[in-house]
Amino acid sequence: MTTTSTLSQWLTRRNLIRAAIAAGLAALVGGGLLLAYLLLYVAPNLPSLDTITDYRPKIPLRVYTADNALIGEFGEEHRDFIPIKDMPELMKKSLLAIEDKRFYEHHGIDWVRAMGAAKANLGGALRQGGSTITMQVARNFFLTRDKFFSRKLTEVMLAMKIEAALNKDQILELYMNQIYLGQRSFGFGSAAQTYFGKPLKDLDVAETAMLAGLPQNPARHNPAVNPKRAKQRQQVVLKAMRDLDYITEAQYQKAMHETLHISRKGQDFDVHAEYVAELARQTVYAQFKEESYTRGISVYTTILKADQKAAYESMRRNVLNYDQRHGYRGPEAVITLPANEDERDDAIEEALQKRPSSDGLIPAVVLDAGPKAVKVQNPSGEEITISGDGLRLVAGALSDKAKDTVRLRAGAVVRIMQGDKGGWSISQVPQVSAAFVSIDSVTGGYHAMVGGFDFNLQKFNHVTQAWRQPGSSIKPFVYSAALERGFSPATIINDAPLNLTGAETGNEAWSPKNDDGKFDGPISMRTALSESKNVVSVRILRAITVPYAHSYLGKFGFDLAKHPKNLTMALGTGSVTPAQLAGAYSVFANGGYSVEPYLIAKIVDGDGKVISEAKPRETLPDDARVIDPRNAYVTDSMLRQVTRTGTGGAVARLGRPDLAGKTGTSSDAVDGWFAGYGGGIVAVSWMGFDDSRSLGGKEFGATAALPIWIDYMKVAMQSRPPQERPLPAGLTQVDGEWLYDEFTGDAARHTLDMDDVPPGAENVTPGEPLVPAAPAAPAPPATPNAENIQPVPTGPKR
Repeated sequence: MTTTSTLSQWLTRRNLIRAAIAAGLAALVGGGLLLAYLLLYVAPNLPSLDTITDYRPKIPLRVYTADNALIGEFGEEHRDFIPIKDMPELMKKSLLAIEDKRFYEHHGIDWVRAMGAAKANLGGALRQGGSTITMQVARNFFLTRDKFFSRKLTEVMLAMKIEAALNKDQILELYMNQIYLGQRSFGFGSAAQTYFGKPLKDLDVAETAMLAGLPQNPARHNPAVNPKRAKQRQQVVLKAMRDLDYITEAQYQKAMHETLHISRKGQDFDVHAEYVAELARQTVYAQFKEESYTRGISVYTTILKADQKAAYESMRRNVLNYDQRHGYRGPEAVITLPANEDERDDAIEEALQKRPSSDGLIPAVVLDAGPKAVKVQNPSGEEITISGDGLRLVAGALSDKAKDTVRLRAGAVVRIMQGDKGGWSISQVPQVSAAFVSIDSVTGGYHAMVGGFDFNLQKFNHVTQAWRQPGSSIKPFVYSAALERGFSPATIINDAPLNLTGAETGNEAWSPKNDDGKFDGPISMRTALSESKNVVSVRILRAITVPYAHSYLGKFGFDLAKHPKNLTMALGTGSVTPAQLAGAYSVFANGGYSVEPYLIAKIVDGDGKVISEAKPRETLPDDARVIDPRNAYVTDSMLRQVTRTGTGGAVARLGRPDLAGKTGTSSDAVDGWFAGYGGGIVAVSWMGFDDSRSLGGKEFGATAALPIWIDYMKVAMQSRPPQERPLPAGLTQVDGEWLYDEFTGDAARHTLDMDDVPPGAENVTPGEPLVPAAPAAPAPPATPNAENIQPVPTGPKR
């Protein structure tokens, strides 16, 4: 019995030994085969490390103001590269605490963590990973995220290769700048701006831990989308940091209970300058094509942050004011609201997703409407009740007598706005377009540019692309031409009916009218410009001749092909862009020198090398002079009169003596303008419809465009003192008016008769002086009876 038992034990031991030997041999063979596979197949086929040893991150194209405010970013990846030496220590520690706490101890593979992951994954589900930061670098740069054993082996080999090629800080630098962290953000520098709207170095413990929790699953832990899960992950990071003594217990408790303010704007910018950024992008793309979006190019414009902000806000405010003056057009759409609450919410969500917000104009669906209150639901699912002044615009639409196309009812899609005091009102997206531009009168550099009400709704840049009739804003250039022909601000011109034959116009007979259909009889040229008298302007042009004046416009940078060679030219029936008009008015602003507006001051590549740089002039060179300094001085004095007692008189409330400008309203009030300057700035505002319909019978440049200009200049002038204008030589003051010395004789203080054209005027060449002859016995023509004049303007207005 004993012998049998002993034999059995011996056989069992022998079998175990044989099994162990067999297992060992199998392991040796398997290990050898694995080693052979790694050395003979995996290692030779590992990718080159050039991508990381010569790391060139895809840094997007960025556009800045002259004072370094970011206004645009172009590229699929939002990324701010931060060298490891500048990476905040707290950010590094929080990341290592949760992702790879033994990073500085292992050589690419954390065997302790790997064994724990292997044990958890014995079931075959591959639920846990033991990836180190080095392995993640290998995966992010070279491999897919699929969990296959062959891919994992390649990842291990790559990690070892990377560890041999780079030091730990270099590896960590790659990881922290390359990792995807949600919201199109790559790297922690970009993520800090995206989620918190500030630089990485300014984050506190709680914010840093929130970012450190993102790499595991950027979608699941995105604080902008999943704040609850993001908070849970943040708490795991904070606990790991405390356990490793990276933060104190006090810091831990404070961070755990801190309420984080997540930026909902993502990659939006504090300054609205989308039209500027797009122009800069086009310039860079023309030279570098697709590389524009990956080379880290920075474009520095001439735009000033404060000026741009003032221009944008002024335009938005005054366009909305215009829109509200002209009444409510009705809801954007009307949807059917299902009785089932879930189905109703789905229907509302679908309707609102089709209508993006427009900087405060938020789409909403009416749930219930009555004459005293309207309940709406916004895109966030909140129900808001609007009453009182908030219903002012839509009061008529809440009446039982309202037309069906205008009436507000349940299911109507509207726009709501929140006022400064928190109250809500119903509004609408304006249909009218507008543009504003300002430039430096000496350098030509743009200070502000707003090409439309909302870039996201319309990309067309009205500042540079919209060719519109300038209306009376062209008159100062005709008057300037007249000064060279012997006219002066004191010249008397008859504001009386003028009937031109087809032979004179080169087309049909024409009787120009003033905007109000009234005539004032004999008035001075200064008064005529101040009051924007159409008939007087035509008489002046008729006297100095169309060919002369047409050629004279070229001095100011106008495209002569876009201006008619007939008498309607005096009333602005040609075409200009707001940018072109700003350049033209700068000649009067700076004393007679041409200016070429420009936008880009400097372009710098990703290495900080200057690719191109503008050399703005600091003084006005003689070769840039295009008109006599006396002409610029006298025209300026007339334009100042416009802003004191004339059609631009509202400017006077700014209380500055150096402001000058001219209103402009094209025929049938299709375009409203104001162009003017002061303090070294030239600014132009415009308003009109893209389909060229009228702004309205009671709208002029003074009501539509001038308020935009005034609101902007109110801000832009704060840091710019009034400029005194030196009196140029060659001017003499006679009876309170400035005249050229050569025209101070009696003939210059003349009256231009309603029918007289100076003899030989039609044969005079541009630049040749012409003094219209005064009548031998000047007797002012009788002023027409205003009651007998038909108030039907047939030409452009002021």
